[in-house]
Amino acid sequence: MITTRIADVASSSTKDVGGQILTLNPLSSEDSWTLFCAKAFQGNACPTHLEEISRDILKRCEGLPLAIVAIGSMLATKDINRVDEWEIVHRSLRAELQDNTKLKGMQAILSLSFNDLPYHLKHCFMYLSLFPEDYSIKPNALIRLWIAEGFVEEIEGRTLEEVANGCFNELLNRSLVQVNERYNDRRIKSCRVHDILRETMFLKSKDQGFAAITNKESSKRLPERVRRLSVHEGTNIDASGDNQLSQLRSFFLFTKEKDVCNKFVSSFSDQGSRLLKVLDCKFAPITTFPEGITKLYHLRYLCLRDTDVSSIPPSIENLKHLETLDLKNTLVRELPSEILRLQCLQHVIVYDVRRFPTLHGFKALKGMESLSSLRKLIFVEAKQGETEPMVSVGRLTQLTRLGILQLGVEHGDALFSSIRELKLLRSLTLDSRTEDEALSFQFKSFSSLRLLQRLYIRGRVEKSLEGLQNLTNLSTLYLSGSRLQVNPLESLQDLPNLVSLWFDERAYDGKSLYFKAGSFLMLRDLHISELENLRKVTVEDKALSHLERMSLIDCKLLKIMPFGIECLRNLKQLQLINMAAKLTTTVYRGSQHVNYSKVMHIPHVFIGQWNIETGHDGYWL
Repeated sequence: MITTRIADVASSSTKDVGGQILTLNPLSSEDSWTLFCAKAFQGNACPTHLEEISRDILKRCEGLPLAIVAIGSMLATKDINRVDEWEIVHRSLRAELQDNTKLKGMQAILSLSFNDLPYHLKHCFMYLSLFPEDYSIKPNALIRLWIAEGFVEEIEGRTLEEVANGCFNELLNRSLVQVNERYNDRRIKSCRVHDILRETMFLKSKDQGFAAITNKESSKRLPERVRRLSVHEGTNIDASGDNQLSQLRSFFLFTKEKDVCNKFVSSFSDQGSRLLKVLDCKFAPITTFPEGITKLYHLRYLCLRDTDVSSIPPSIENLKHLETLDLKNTLVRELPSEILRLQCLQHVIVYDVRRFPTLHGFKALKGMESLSSLRKLIFVEAKQGETEPMVSVGRLTQLTRLGILQLGVEHGDALFSSIRELKLLRSLTLDSRTEDEALSFQFKSFSSLRLLQRLYIRGRVEKSLEGLQNLTNLSTLYLSGSRLQVNPLESLQDLPNLVSLWFDERAYDGKSLYFKAGSFLMLRDLHISELENLRKVTVEDKALSHLERMSLIDCKLLKIMPFGIECLRNLKQLQLINMAAKLTTTVYRGSQHVNYSKVMHIPHVFIGQWNIETGHDGYWL
């Protein structure tokens, strides 16, 4: 038997001998409580007056037996009649980890994984201590931050992003980072660090002078030399006076307190934080772009996401080293032409989804081809009657993600000629100006996009999807308002990597969908919504064999469950939303109707209504 925290070790050790890998999951809530009481109360029941605080402390352990045993044993030395002593432990767990001899063993064990990391990975991992407790960290943003900080060195034949992604995967492999949420195509949407491990890493970070975190429990003075600063809720530190920020490399703001925000943001220019590379003021209560930011010559990463900033000054051209400009969910609708002088710019993220389903981007600029380093451009709005920006897009050959809105008929030829040149694209979004705008999609021109994984199209296609069968790397396809007259399944059924398929808002005008035997073998998610003419769905034997989730929404003429759905033994979840009463009223548990017999094997069936104001309203069977 071999025990290891490293997934690759487990995999390689079983390869030759044919052994089995047993993944140890966190303890359940019930088992965690039993173990905690065994240690904290010597097997006795938890006193009623300590139960609430005990359960709060236990939550911090998140089912990790090592943490539960260590903390439970430490609490066993506390007076069970003194709730205040237990409250102090809860509030000051970080200090307890540092000073309490009963927790030293646990900290030493947790430190083994960190000490075993290569030098560059130690910096990458300590960076995670900057984020608040239970914070959902976006891997793509984390990778851009590592690159901006200079933690990642280029390797011949690989881009910096590919190298950084390898670093992230290595932290996952060593069980130092946990997957929090995945997209439908199994990509990691967010990750997090176990609370106890995070506290241990914070102590490492503090000891090495790597970063400082301020919150309601921290000192009122910053360390003498601060390299990285993360401001959390409840901070009481004054950024003015003796607190020098001249050595600051990264600044994160995780508070919505207006006074705190204003003090720190204004301090950048006042105190000469000219070495700053990373500035992340997500959710900050600001309405005007702080002019002092444009004096931060070395800035590489600027995030003002989810703020009310509405315009960007021309002086942004001073940020010659800027690589990432993140203005998602702001009021910015135009970028100054001076931004075209930022030759290092790689990620332009400017769009607003807060008024769903309306999506706003920024107006296209003439001369965008000058931004030759761009890898992500979302979302640019095409201008009516102007095709030159669409031609420019074709010269941005390093693009891996592209989103274009407000497309019209006049943009078609230039657009598809340009797309043909973007051979590194992984994600493409195309959105028509109006529902009736027919773009004459030339899907055969997509054949050069061999790396394309995600394709989102909103607009009239009408004819067919002929040509998409060549996109063998495609994992997600979203079609909305396509008005297809030809069965779309013919062109998609043999795609070897397609795991998520969405037909939305009249994507198909036909009366039936027929999934042939042996088709869509990798599909996990199927979403069918607002197909006004759909009356029948048929699934032949051995089709959709790996399907796990199916949604049927607003297909009012569909009054009987899909034929063959009873054979989909991997189907775990079925949603029936805004469907005909004749369908939904016959799938109640215990019903004798054929519709119930078709779904009785599915563990989770949701029946309900949905509207844009209240969201889903219904019940699970």
